[in-house]
Amino acid sequence: MAGSGVDFKPAVLKNRRTTFERVEKFISEIYFTDCNIRGRLFGDSCPLASLSCFETSQRIPYEKAVQQEFRPVKVGDSFGSMWQTCWFKVDLSIPREWAGKEVHLLWESEGEGMVWKDAQPIQGLTQEGEKTSYILTDSLKETDPHSLTLYVEIACSGLFGAGKGSMIAPPDSDKKFSLHKTELAVFNRDVHELLVDFEILLDMTKLLGEENQRSFQALYVANRMVNLCDVANPLTFPAVHELACSIFRQKNGESQHIIHAMGHCHIDSAWLWPYDETIRKCARSWVTVIRLMEKNPEFTFVCSQAQQFEWVKIWYPGLYTMIQNFAKEGRFIPVGGTWVEMDGNLPGGESMVRQFLQGQRFFQQEFGKLCAEFWLPDTFGYSAQLPQVMHGCGIQRFLTQKLSWNLVNTFPHNTFIWEGIDGSQVLVHFPPADSYGLAGRVEEILKTMKSNRDKGRVNHSAALFGFGDGGGGPTQKMLDRLSRMKDTDGLPRVQMSTPDQFFTALEKEKAQLCTWVGELFLELHNGTYTTHGQIKKGNRECECLLHDVEVLSSLALSKKRSFQYPSAKLQHLWRLLLLNQFHDVLPGSCIQLVVEDAMRYYSEIRSAGAQLLKDAMQSLFGDLLASSRETNESMLVINTLPWERTEVISKTGPRDSETLALVTVPSMGYCTVQDSLPPPHPVTVTKKADGSVIMENGVVRVHLDIMGRVTSLCLMQPERESVPEGCCANQFALFDDVPLYWDAWDVMDYHLETRKPILLLLKTLEIALPGGLRGSVTFSLQISEKSILTQEVILDAASPFIRFQTQVDWNEAHKFLKVEFPAKVRNPNATYEIQFGHLQRPTHWNTSWDWARFEVWSHKWMDLAEHGFGVALLNDCKYGCSVQGNVMSLSLLRAPKSPDATADIGRHHFTYAVMPHVGSFQEAGVIREAYSLNLPLHTVPSVSGQHPAWSAFSVQSPAVVLETIKQCARTGAAIENWKTWLC
Repeated sequence: MAGSGVDFKPAVLKNRRTTFERVEKFISEIYFTDCNIRGRLFGDSCPLASLSCFETSQRIPYEKAVQQEFRPVKVGDSFGSMWQTCWFKVDLSIPREWAGKEVHLLWESEGEGMVWKDAQPIQGLTQEGEKTSYILTDSLKETDPHSLTLYVEIACSGLFGAGKGSMIAPPDSDKKFSLHKTELAVFNRDVHELLVDFEILLDMTKLLGEENQRSFQALYVANRMVNLCDVANPLTFPAVHELACSIFRQKNGESQHIIHAMGHCHIDSAWLWPYDETIRKCARSWVTVIRLMEKNPEFTFVCSQAQQFEWVKIWYPGLYTMIQNFAKEGRFIPVGGTWVEMDGNLPGGESMVRQFLQGQRFFQQEFGKLCAEFWLPDTFGYSAQLPQVMHGCGIQRFLTQKLSWNLVNTFPHNTFIWEGIDGSQVLVHFPPADSYGLAGRVEEILKTMKSNRDKGRVNHSAALFGFGDGGGGPTQKMLDRLSRMKDTDGLPRVQMSTPDQFFTALEKEKAQLCTWVGELFLELHNGTYTTHGQIKKGNRECECLLHDVEVLSSLALSKKRSFQYPSAKLQHLWRLLLLNQFHDVLPGSCIQLVVEDAMRYYSEIRSAGAQLLKDAMQSLFGDLLASSRETNESMLVINTLPWERTEVISKTGPRDSETLALVTVPSMGYCTVQDSLPPPHPVTVTKKADGSVIMENGVVRVHLDIMGRVTSLCLMQPERESVPEGCCANQFALFDDVPLYWDAWDVMDYHLETRKPILLLLKTLEIALPGGLRGSVTFSLQISEKSILTQEVILDAASPFIRFQTQVDWNEAHKFLKVEFPAKVRNPNATYEIQFGHLQRPTHWNTSWDWARFEVWSHKWMDLAEHGFGVALLNDCKYGCSVQGNVMSLSLLRAPKSPDATADIGRHHFTYAVMPHVGSFQEAGVIREAYSLNLPLHTVPSVSGQHPAWSAFSVQSPAVVLETIKQCARTGAAIENWKTWLC
């Protein structure tokens, strides 16, 4: 009352919107920065003493960089072009009147930066990753050096490359990079703390909603904080912060959901940048993590991919030592157990095992323990064989999140038991926030709790925070946000955690979890089964080559103990192959520079592998090998598969003439051949009056029309037609292929509506080989004005399948080429080969789950069979496929334009085969025939004379495949009992 002497402030009826926006403006980066708290984040500032730079097209080490000639530069200047490096020399002079203050170097530029001090990397700088300052000192002392020199290494690319027009577009080769800000400034830490307080309270207000009283409490406290805060008087700040803490100190009940926060920095080993740039991304990201660990004792960070650790060990040994030290403390935590975060579908079975073998071996050697968790957050689907492989490698826990990208169906679980094809089970968690790169915001924490699809079964979820994909990792602001949400009423409990702590908590509750059996199929990115066919061909060929090298080297060692098994060379080649199986390389979803790297690595594997194969043969068969091909016609034929094979081979005669021979080679052994075996039924090739051709070999009979289409494919004993009446097999079809966004990744269901059969004949069907041991015909089709397909259809004596040896000159844009084989078979399911096994998928679209699998993946074969009869489609380097109704389709080539505008353009060579059969695919030997197509017999000239055949191994049961023979490699006690295929 007036005159009473009482300080009376009437309560104000607070309008929610105006109050909320009032607080928003108080921390705005745009509005009222002259009088709000945001404008006080930095105090006094001063320019640098000097700034100079030099540019280079190479990624050079620090020692070489500092010896270069630097030129003066200033803010506003442009530098570099795409993939160049610019080194800045930064001379600083800190004003002495800033004593007691926290001093930052402010740096804002395009590109990704690394600060170097005293020849050591000390922090990353990236505008996109919210790292635009480096703390020179927490509190400037008189004794501190006030003048110093730093170097800033800037990579001329962003966190996500530099696509022209969009992130996934091919890189902009004309892009220049700019320098926006470089200065020294006083950082007001108390203002930073208040900004985080206000941000959390505002998010609680907005996200808890008007039905929640905590929403209003947070808003009214934030409003009172604005009233109390005098931005011109820092002495008011402690009381304002204490008012915020009155909200944060109100604890949760015991039933509140617990969120296990772990720092994370997913770095694609190659994607929109080449492998070499990833090495620097790792260093920039991880050195920043080390700085954060020094200032935040509770901070934990998880990191996968042994390859990336090895890169840092080689290129940044000082940083690597610090990482090892924090790893001993249990704070910098290696996870995953694999060499890289590989594609989850396309690597062969042995490759998947080697991912774990090489990864676990590295982590054991470098960090003293094996990884207990498989960590694969970002890949394009998950093979049903992974649980068995994980089990065999000592891992029973799995974290990922990519199925949240499903286009059609929402996956029903976040925490569940996953069962593989042999019954192996692993505990799986999908972080409910559907991200592995959280920023530590209230919205994300609430989503983690609310989106958990296993509420009531488990009360724990993981939250992985830190910039990812292009690297960057956690920031101090993220840590500050999470600390305020540690145990605040109205929000889930948030605790800094580790993978072991998290999964241990889940394991206590797993009795209530549901089980998912079979593959985890991603309903998106199914174009990656086909994109960049040359990469996929390189992968398959190199997998087969290393298989043969290991088999023959092992046999050479067993027969001659003096033979030096090439362990180190094989490890190097395997690691190159495993690196190329990274989930943006083998799928083909990468830029052209990465493709060039990948093809170079395949070339190295082929070249070095061929020499290792030659060395093993020389040791194993030295006395049998001819010194000159000119003097004899005898051949040594070598079989690296565990069953006897009768096949037609090409034999070199006098003056390099090529002849054919039918040979029978024992299991995992060899024989010498001078004369061909007589075929049980010679191949006949007959041209009809209408230009069509009939080929038969006593096993199958095929009728080809003048366009090379199969109008009849008959199994001869018993006689059974496999092509439906009125249909044509080996029918090529072209589809429009324009996805919604992810060009190299996706093929959409609507592409099926655009089917155009290829009917333009360029070169009519002609007989190339007349028969006997081999018959063949050739033809050419005009795919378009720019693309041509040429094919040789081959039938060998005694062969149960017809081969289609194909060459395509491909120059298309957004087109999809397939070949179709309608089969006179009816079954609601088809069978597809996966790693070390097979699975069935529906041939119908009864449900949305069926429909979403319009394009699937397989390895060497797929089969459609009914009781007593079936048709198998084999291939030597293709993965995309489908069976819809009775039509088997093999996906051959795509033509996306992003992120690589040249994807698949050029000449392609590949082979597929069709095999009608009696009984099931197991009874008919489809698996063996597919292996034989992919791992041909080896032939080398031998000395004349008859030499006894020799077999190292044979397998009695046709249900068993002796997949790999190699020198034994064990990594530790936890995996002493690995599956026999490891040894």
